[in-house]
Amino acid sequence: MRINLRYKAIIFDMDGVITNTMPYHFDAWLDIFSSVGIKVNCYDVYKREGEDGLTTIKEMFRQHRKKFNLQEAKKLLSRKEDLFKRTVKKRFVKGARPFVRYLKKRGFLLALVTGTSRHEAEEILPCGLFNMFNVTVTGNEIKKGKPHPEPFLKALKLLKVSSKEAAVIENAPFGVEAAKRANLFCIALETSLPKKYLSRADFIFKSFAQLKEKIYFAK
Repeated sequence: MRINLRYKAIIFDMDGVITNTMPYHFDAWLDIFSSVGIKVNCYDVYKREGEDGLTTIKEMFRQHRKKFNLQEAKKLLSRKEDLFKRTVKKRFVKGARPFVRYLKKRGFLLALVTGTSRHEAEEILPCGLFNMFNVTVTGNEIKKGKPHPEPFLKALKLLKVSSKEAAVIENAPFGVEAAKRANLFCIALETSLPKKYLSRADFIFKSFAQLKEKIYFAK
């Protein structure tokens, strides 16, 4: 028997939820951190997904006891973003696109909330998929990124719904934390990280297939 959830709007993260782009982000971060003598693994990167890039660099420098310089950090971030753009391929999380279409056909309001810039999101997502979202909030349109609730609060304002009328689908701890700080119901997918990193979510599923098997969305 499936659990019946009643919401007007569903808010999606992009990287790791719709697009299978996190490996490309990791490769880019690995390259730039290696250039300054910092070793990182995929968990170091995946668990910080959604965070502002400069904050990621600052925190990694702090953890590795390296002196942080804002101008140098901006250069590193620019290199990271350029490398990502040159290497990323348009790959999607299994079941993501059919699930978005399924909700759209049933009349749900849909929002995309991502730390990726708008022009990158528009390049990565096919036009038909991008236009299914009633609202998009991208990284260059907010002052504070995840885990701050601002991205989700902005999406709610643009959707003209309350936090009780929307649910979020995330895949990273900062995204889950941001959703909960915005008083949103949050479903997490283990597409990037195992469930121990996603414990604050209301439900955790391994895939969209399992989500559809267990959850029924009703308006």
